[in-house]
Amino acid sequence: MRKIQLDKIRNIGIIAHIDAGKTTTTERILYYTGRTYKIGEVDEGTATMDWMVQEQERGITITAACTTSKWKDFSINIIDTPGHVDFTIEVERSLKILDGAVVVFCGVGGVEPQSETVWRQADRYGVPRIAFVNKMDRQGSNFFDTIKQMHKKLGANAAAIQLPYYEGDDFKGEVDLIEKKLILYKDDMGLEFEIKDVPEAMQAEANKYRDVLLERIADVDEKIMDSFVHTKKITALEIKEAIRKSVIQNKFVPVLCGSSFRNRGVQLLLDAICDYLPSPQDLPSIKGTNPDSGDFEEIKASDQAPFCALCFKVATDPYVGRINYIRVYSGHIKTGANVYNASKRVKERITKLVRMHANRQEVIEAVHTGDIVAVVGLKETKTGDTLCEEKSPILIEEMRFPEPVLQQAIEPRTKLDQEKLGLALHKLAEEDPSFRVIYNQETGETIIAGMGQLHLEIVIDRILREFSVQAEVGMPQVAYRETITRKVSSTGKFIQQTGGHGQYGHVVIEMEPQEMPGQGITFIDKIKSGAIPREFIPSVKQGVMGATKSGVLAGYPVTDVKITLIDGSFHEVDSSEMAFQMAAAIAFSEGLRKAHSILLEPVMDMEIVVPEEYMGAVIGDLNSRRAKIISLAQRANVRAIRAYVPLAEIFNYATISRSLTQGRASYTMEPSFYAEVPSHIAEKITTGFTAGGSRKKL
Repeated sequence: MRKIQLDKIRNIGIIAHIDAGKTTTTERILYYTGRTYKIGEVDEGTATMDWMVQEQERGITITAACTTSKWKDFSINIIDTPGHVDFTIEVERSLKILDGAVVVFCGVGGVEPQSETVWRQADRYGVPRIAFVNKMDRQGSNFFDTIKQMHKKLGANAAAIQLPYYEGDDFKGEVDLIEKKLILYKDDMGLEFEIKDVPEAMQAEANKYRDVLLERIADVDEKIMDSFVHTKKITALEIKEAIRKSVIQNKFVPVLCGSSFRNRGVQLLLDAICDYLPSPQDLPSIKGTNPDSGDFEEIKASDQAPFCALCFKVATDPYVGRINYIRVYSGHIKTGANVYNASKRVKERITKLVRMHANRQEVIEAVHTGDIVAVVGLKETKTGDTLCEEKSPILIEEMRFPEPVLQQAIEPRTKLDQEKLGLALHKLAEEDPSFRVIYNQETGETIIAGMGQLHLEIVIDRILREFSVQAEVGMPQVAYRETITRKVSSTGKFIQQTGGHGQYGHVVIEMEPQEMPGQGITFIDKIKSGAIPREFIPSVKQGVMGATKSGVLAGYPVTDVKITLIDGSFHEVDSSEMAFQMAAAIAFSEGLRKAHSILLEPVMDMEIVVPEEYMGAVIGDLNSRRAKIISLAQRANVRAIRAYVPLAEIFNYATISRSLTQGRASYTMEPSFYAEVPSHIAEKITTGFTAGGSRKKL
């Protein structure tokens, strides 16, 4: 029997640009909801949600942490996500399973680059959201400019439902535009506040922005539009109902304000989470496909429906071992139950169910629709797998994982460390799908690949500390890619006669560049008249896909190529799966040589915030690094330079920017796209490859 009704559950994520105040806001939510008795601080390394040693040392969030708290009669499942782009996979998989999100913006920085990234991720998954403009106590904060940036940069239909209230330069509270009241805080902890009428001096401003709010809602709500046009009185309840309906439909974003560090505005944010963000039953039914028939299916969010859940994260606990985080979309299960992994087509047994509070566990007996919990006992289940009932199988759409842009060689110091390193890398790759491990057969090197320098630093730190492995690491290297520039046809034959049973495989393929960058490798089968028997087609695909892992120019993976199987032949006795696999790999390699392959490099979207007097030096340095300046913006008393810069040119940019600006600049960057490497640089890379017979040692 469930304790909390489904309409009283809120599954939310806190997402934002780095240092906007996500974890600080989450800490206040935990304190005001009674989940913690003391407020933890990020700067002091005492934040509840930043529990990893690496998080506490660096003062940043690295892994998405889950917790549950109660507010009034609502149960709120919260995921606090990282802001740093190197850990974007944590945001990606969290948004996949959340019903709503609170997007935190810095009142001084406004809409920053990573703000745009997480917003686009939320758009991709259709996650309803509300906005919280934080740090309103800081000098230079501008609430209304942040909303303008939301309109311009994010294309959001956003409007304020609160205004910041100041006495002199001190941020004292908020004006509620819906109820037309002033909330004034009386103590430093934000526990005591009084509700008063809006001061006379703010009446005109409050009326102006209330009208703006009504106009924005009227654009997406017919009932409010009718009342607004005919100047009928619109009650606070009608406004709240219209906001909730528009937020759930992803047509409107209410904007709140506050200062989490100063304990201002968080209780009102909690009210808004409960009032405006959806419960599991407010959203459309869960969509998926039947793994047996391939038919499209839907399951309603109900305890009476068949059980269906998605594993969105895998973690390793030092005491209980492997734990899987799941989001329950429908049905319910108890400890000891058997579930069916529709992705792997295997049965799994749940030995323990736990509700997580950061890294602490609370054992529970059962889970129901809408719950976000952790499961102990699953052996085969990985990130993105669907768990369901065997008699009602369903496959939920898999997650999208970003491709790594940086790689490093790592090797154990001793033979004893070799086995430990292999185990550590396996566990880390299982936990983090954006982290890859590649073994280079030619050089005997183990290569680790990730989303950036910080990502790999954290991984290496965990290998050394958590898994007690002694290892040597090479210098970071750019993860280049290879692609083709023209359409070609190529043939691959694999024929061996050994006197007995031979080998025969023959394929003809067409290779052409993808229409749009970022589409990866696609394989199309256009075999007609049985030129190649159907049972050998998967082997051809396997051979092609295997060959894409190493290009002909410098051994880097191939991307953005469409391969079409158009012809071939077979031998009734000698043809085998292996023969067609080899023939396909030969055809692909030959095609790469004919199709004028080029190297691609990752280009970063970078923003440098710098005082005016250093702007010339920074721009001059960026130009020397093949950067393309996109925009120059004024932000309070500093300038924000936006540029596209090749990753290869900005290793250790933190040191470079400090020396150029006497330590007064800050920057953020994220992978944006792959672009062709200039010919003179590509020549150096390929020369190093051909001279050594393999990629240069890291």
